[in-house]
Amino acid sequence: MQLELESLLNLSKKTARIALDKLIEIDREEEKHYSFDQDIPREVKAKADTIIEKIILDKLITTGIDILSEESGILTGDNSSSFRFIIDPIDGTVNFIRGIATCSICIALFDGDTPLFGVIASYPSGEVVWGGRGLGAFLDGSKLQVSTIGSPEKGVLCTGLPSRFKFDKQSFSLQMKLMSKFGKTRMLGAASQSLLQVAKGSAECYSEQSIMLWDVAAGIAIVEGAGGKVKITNGDGADESLNVTVDNGCIS
Repeated sequence: MQLELESLLNLSKKTARIALDKLIEIDREEEKHYSFDQDIPREVKAKADTIIEKIILDKLITTGIDILSEESGILTGDNSSSFRFIIDPIDGTVNFIRGIATCSICIALFDGDTPLFGVIASYPSGEVVWGGRGLGAFLDGSKLQVSTIGSPEKGVLCTGLPSRFKFDKQSFSLQMKLMSKFGKTRMLGAASQSLLQVAKGSAECYSEQSIMLWDVAAGIAIVEGAGGKVKITNGDGADESLNVTVDNGCIS
């Protein structure tokens, strides 16, 4: 099994780098066509998402492993493995198309509901981060470790308001209560990038409600590899919607 995991991890890292090269090309040629989703008004869909997804699927589908993708849903493989890839071709699509901040190409491998590893390629930095429980977490070969800050009021919280966020009094009250516990709060526009900050030790906690599995799957695995702690409950809404809190294990 270990040899299989190593092979799948290497394939995922290679695939993420190929997809990253394509994203650079798309940005250079300014192919940033996008539209708003009819069912989820604040959800943005871009042509780049489908281009990057095709590259990833073409590489991973050869394994015969099931794939869950944000764009295409579930693609059933041709073997009986309990493994499944979970991919987000571009996490932080608005960041990419508007040139606001960093976005990510995310590939994760789960065994059932258990994350085995995650790979995140960041654009425009070009950094590739990977990791998982028992594997460690690495940024281009350098090991990552969560911070040791134990006091929330001295820590940094990364959070966000996802497309499915309910802009009602109760939701805002819970969000403000969370944010008030920390010294600083940052919203980066991509859950994967927020999770990377926890893995790098640049932030102590990431928490978001009703976020989708593909947004956080790779980042959760990487944070676990860096020594962090993960808490997940079912979200309010669509299938694969989750309430996620991830921290350094010291402030819980």
